This record gives sequence, structure tokens and C-alpha cells, in this order.
Amino acid sequence: MKGISFNTWPYSGFPVWVPSYPLDEVINRISSFGYDAIEIGCASPHAWPDYLSKERRQEVLKLLKQKNLKVSAMLPAPGGGPGMNPSSPLREERAFTINHYKEVVRLAHEWECPTVIWVAGWVVHGTAQKDAWNYSAEGLADVARYAKELGVTIVVEPTPADSNLIETADDALLLSEQTGESNVKVMFDTFHALYRNEVASDYVYRMADKLHHVHIADSDRLPPGQGRCDFTAVLKALKDINYDGYLSMEVGFHTRQAEPDWYARTSIEYFKAKLAEIGY
Repeated sequence: MKGISFNTWPYSGFPVWVPSYPLDEVINRISSFGYDAIEIGCASPHAWPDYLSKERRQEVLKLLKQKNLKVSAMLPAPGGGPGMNPSSPLREERAFTINHYKEVVRLAHEWECPTVIWVAGWVVHGTAQKDAWNYSAEGLADVARYAKELGVTIVVEPTPADSNLIETADDALLLSEQTGESNVKVMFDTFHALYRNEVASDYVYRMADKLHHVHIADSDRLPPGQGRCDFTAVLKALKDINYDGYLSMEVGFHTRQAEPDWYARTSIEYFKAKLAEIGY
């Protein structure tokens, strides 16, 4: 395993507006808590590509290196604003979304990040499920070919709690396989597995050698150990398949009532102890 990462969403960007911290502040805090990496949501004020000059990008990379913090993955803001829906029935929206994804991939490359997350989109009322699926598959293949040239892997995430297109492990695997691109893999989020009343460790075995990234969250987006997910089973499964990616905490961003530092500290304290317990 490469290490433990923390997603920037609870420090602002999606879906709530506050609290809101500059990316430099978030990097400093996440580093101080002992994380190996940071997962960056590509929304303002952290990393909306259009708002980042060449100089600013270099400043951020320099700070990451100073703090010995890797970037585990990057992902677009999937809702609000322009939408970022690759399954949209609007040709213009799909084109904008694909271009945005390519900008995120470019930024990931510049920040030495190996992975960009593909949120496949959602079916808009009046659009056939098959059409929405095909729109997403076409966009994914386009972005994947661009990413391959930059050495970036694209991972498809099932998001049933928030969308209605890619809802299961098999959905993610099928979409990734249909692209025919070797740099398209899959990931899953324990929160979304729990949402479907499924066993999170089953996702590990089902995705197996295609599993490239993992989001960790307990029920209700609580820190691991605070809800009903069996993380001992998840970690044992990951060990069984020789998983060598990051475990990224994606917690506490669903409500303004969340105190981000508490979520970050509580998550890494629990996971370090759990990893030691099972000898991972």
C-alpha cells in the first residue's frame, strides 16, 4: 500500500461552501496530522484549473514537496455550477466536461499525481439510460487517451448515493472495460457500498486486479470506526489481493456542521491503529 490520504472536500469545494480554507492551509494541516498524501478536489478555492496560473501551480508543487506530501488522486466537482456531467443530453455540457477533465489530468500530471477519478455522471430525466451510458463511455475513452500520454490512470467510481448511472462494482468494471484503454481502472468508496447495504470487502475481491484507488468513509460520511463498516474485513481483503494503492479518507464534507480537523485526525488515528493490528 502506498499510504493514507485525505480528501480536501471538508476544507471546502464541494458540496457545501463553508468552512473554506486555501489549499496551502489544507496542505499544512494534512501534513501535520501525519498523512502520506492528499486527494485534491478540483474546485475553488483549491484547484479549479482555470484559476491556477503557471506560477501558482509551481508554488503548490513546491509546498507539497516541502511537506513531503504526495497527491494521491484528483477529481472534478461533479455537481453544481456548470454541472460536470459527462452523461448530459446537452452536447455543449458534455464537451465542456470533457475539456475540464483534460485540464484536471494536465494539472494532475504537473503535480505528480498518478490518478484522476471519473465520476461517470447521472441520467437526466428524458434521457435513456443506454444513451447516458454511451455518452459517459465515449467521454471516458477520450479523456483516457489524453491521460495515457501523460502517464495518468483514470479510475471509475460507483456513486449510487449521489447518482443513477454507475451504481455497482460491476457497473464500474463494465464501463472501464468498454473503453479498451489500459489506463482505465476502477475504485470504490466504502460509503457508497454501505448505501447499497452491500459488504464493502466484497468490492475489494470483485474488483481485484482492476482496483487502483479506494475511498474510505464510514456510514453517514463519519470517520472510519464511527459507524457500521467492518474495516478489519476491508483491510484484510486489500491485503489478500496485494493492493498497492492509496487509502483516501473522503469524510465529513456533507454538512457545514463537520469540523474538518477532527475528521482528519480521527480518521488517521483509527486507520494507523487498524493497519498495525492486522499487520498491513
